Amino acid sequence: MDADIPSAAPQSAWFKYRMRWKRRRLLFRSWRKRNDIKRVNVDEARIDAAPILAFITLRNEITRLPFYLDHYRGMGVGHFLVVDNGSDDGSMEFLASQSDVSVWSTKADYRLSRFGVDWLTCLQHKFGPGKWCLTADSDEILVLPDGRLISDLTTYLDRESIPSFGVLMLDMYPKGSVNNATYVPGDNPFLGDVSWFDAAPYRAERHRVYDNLVLRGGVRDRMFFAQDPQLAPTMNKTPLVKWQKGYAYVSSSHQILPRPLNEVYRAGRPSGVFLHSKFLPNIGDKSKEELVRKQHFENGDLYVDYYNQLIEGPDLWCDRSVKYTGPDQLERLGLMTRGAWA
Repeated sequence: MDADIPSAAPQSAWFKYRMRWKRRRLLFRSWRKRNDIKRVNVDEARIDAAPILAFITLRNEITRLPFYLDHYRGMGVGHFLVVDNGSDDGSMEFLASQSDVSVWSTKADYRLSRFGVDWLTCLQHKFGPGKWCLTADSDEILVLPDGRLISDLTTYLDRESIPSFGVLMLDMYPKGSVNNATYVPGDNPFLGDVSWFDAAPYRAERHRVYDNLVLRGGVRDRMFFAQDPQLAPTMNKTPLVKWQKGYAYVSSSHQILPRPLNEVYRAGRPSGVFLHSKFLPNIGDKSKEELVRKQHFENGDLYVDYYNQLIEGPDLWCDRSVKYTGPDQLERLGLMTRGAWA
């Protein structure tokens, strides 16, 4: 897919020089934020021994955490590095009790940390070099072609000298009001009520600075941003990277520097899907909280109507909605590909 859409970013030596300084500024910014996060329960020996690390910033996600951890353990993640941003629902205590989880805490401003990116950059810079680093929010569940493991994927990527891996984020939702769905913490939400998605359309364009493909579409685009499609959420991510010192995410895991790490959709390369469990039954309560905190978007006022609609419990289902049946289905629909990964 990368090869089908020409590069839109400048290629001059001056622009490349500016990008190097941009990356240095991001690293310096994260270094300045290092004292925001305090160690709660950190096992550096286990971190050093794990070839695949997962990094996550969260707040009040006890509902999702049991399934999240079990899923990624089963896929080959060796250790989880978590920054807890002031949870008061038992999330931090639960995480601190897990032997394969290291926890840092902070009550600093999430938005001013670039939505947690600065905090995670500190940890990736210290613990990530030479390891495969997965950056996945608590509502993002990775699935791969044939239902394969991350450990299988990284073996292939190492063999082919491919340093990064891209995914499409697929919003999952129930049939009927989002407030009336049922979910039992610890269960797989995508085998229960939250099992529908929009298979199409998705549109792609080149980012004019970072040269990654910007993907938009899905149910949030259809339901909430039809009048302003350029404001719709970005659905592409580069969450899995063979980390080196000097790497830095720019915006969540949507873009990363150096820019060649964004070239994840080249012909022959595999890609995956993040099943996004945003629309669990607690979405209304979380939206009410976010209207007050205004921590999740750069231009929070633009999303007031969006949050108010979620509080009302909309029905996101339509006659084009598709029920999730497994990774093979997503590959048949062209939402992910195995590429040359036989």
